[in-house]
Amino acid sequence: MEHKQIPDTLMLEERAGHAINAMVGMADKDHNYIPFFNADLTHKPAFMTHGDWDYGSSHGRMIDGLILARHMSGETYGKEVEERYRENLLSFFKEDGMSYRQINPSRDWEPNANLIDQRAVILSLTTWFMETGDPKVKEAADRHVAALKRIAVKERDTWYYPASEYKETGWPSANGIQLRLAPDPAAFCGRLVMPLLKYHELTGNQDAFDLCQFFTALIIERSGVFHPDGSFNDALAYRSGHFHTRLGTLDAIARFGVFTGDAAIISWVKKSFDWALTKCTSFGWTPGDLHEQAYEHETCSLVDLIATGITLAQSGYVEYWGTVERFLRNHLAESQLLDLDWVEETDDASNDIHANKSFFQVAQRTRGSFAGYSAPNDFICDVNEGRGHTSDLQICCLGSGTRGLFMGWSNTITEKNGTISINFLLNRGSKWLDVSSYLPHEGKVVIDVHTDLPRVMIRIPEWAGFTKIHFTRELNGRVTEGRGSEESRWVNKHFLVLGSATAGEKIMVTFPLSFRKTMENAVGQTFETEWRGDDVVNITPQGKKKPLYSGRKVFNETPMREGNYRRLDKEFVW
Repeated sequence: MEHKQIPDTLMLEERAGHAINAMVGMADKDHNYIPFFNADLTHKPAFMTHGDWDYGSSHGRMIDGLILARHMSGETYGKEVEERYRENLLSFFKEDGMSYRQINPSRDWEPNANLIDQRAVILSLTTWFMETGDPKVKEAADRHVAALKRIAVKERDTWYYPASEYKETGWPSANGIQLRLAPDPAAFCGRLVMPLLKYHELTGNQDAFDLCQFFTALIIERSGVFHPDGSFNDALAYRSGHFHTRLGTLDAIARFGVFTGDAAIISWVKKSFDWALTKCTSFGWTPGDLHEQAYEHETCSLVDLIATGITLAQSGYVEYWGTVERFLRNHLAESQLLDLDWVEETDDASNDIHANKSFFQVAQRTRGSFAGYSAPNDFICDVNEGRGHTSDLQICCLGSGTRGLFMGWSNTITEKNGTISINFLLNRGSKWLDVSSYLPHEGKVVIDVHTDLPRVMIRIPEWAGFTKIHFTRELNGRVTEGRGSEESRWVNKHFLVLGSATAGEKIMVTFPLSFRKTMENAVGQTFETEWRGDDVVNITPQGKKKPLYSGRKVFNETPMREGNYRRLDKEFVW
């Protein structure tokens, strides 16, 4: 395919290709291709270590992430490593249908089926089956879902798991069941609804739907995870209001509300989502929890915010399209590690500890990964409060970050009932049309139409107003013009209706950029943030270890480059 000139601006499919490098590179080839879990990039030299999550959780996230990243980018690099991940994942299942952690060479523990791991397991099996239709994958998923249903403690109107770990002999304590001690329902039950619901949509599996229905009832009606005003329960028993598991639960339940057509559920989710936004910055930094980990932002939490915001926007709360675009452009993009000049690495593996730690080429192997914990202004979180410096990379955040790229990419251009909707002003190709975004340099978006379309509309950022929006349409040398101030141009608050479009037509939409400053609060710390449109271009105070936002370059004229957008006849829908 001949390359054309496109804006040299954020392209999510290229970011997915970078993520593949890290998902493949973090495999420990000397330890059965079990991926390392975390990394310390500030150590000299940097090193990676294994952890508790290396089995169902890490493998599940890597398989899911690799499938989605390859779908976005077309990249085939590292297929042999991905195959080992898939083989490993299936080997973790026991006869009871549950996925078990293996014996850890560096820790004294017994194998167990951790309930948090199971969410990543069924997630990956669902994406794997979506990709291949492989009957052996469906068989494994059906057995897994049946096991998840079988071991759940069933009350009249809710189901739950009474402990964090299940063993082949059953639950560790009968007292836990008798006393209804359901630990952290959001972590163990709520987040499971998302992949289980998708698996039900794909296959019609009734066990998966039953789990979704009773887990949703548990969360909303009985658990106490969320207070009546939407705030998170910050009690120690509820993991101090842990944001990743709370927001992941909101994502899951929002999807269930849409699937069942339950407007009350959507309203319930919106209330908590709005409360959560008050604890986050408007560019996407989230607390880790409400107490001990408050200063430790996980990329996982941000991706949960992105997914929930998209579902709410699709449900009619269209203001969240802009909220999510700011998250995509800013903290998700900034959280991806592409520049590693500041990381000291070594080619010497003599100090490596088998099945535990590796110093070998850490910078090269982790390029494309996402921040495990970050500050609002720094990739490295090393604050005086909370737990101080812990881990710079976590493989769960790599999997989640990749899924966040996919959620943004797959929802940039959508079709419903003949209407093509451009929801995010990001570079993106499709079988219908291509979108070229000149933001943040210029307030300009160019649409190249590939096929006759009955109706096209584009979301205009709320800061752009409507009186100075201008568009031109060119076809066969004939140019027509229009303005945002024309009557009957606007629907759903923020969408400019362009009407029908013809194959070969080029549409250019321009609008004035917004230059503004905001004061952002992150757990009591204040940051002055400079915006150019929806992009943060500077933040004060600046970070000290690996500063974020302070090195962004913007120009009055958008830099261009040669390239192409990926177009697929059929795309995954998650």
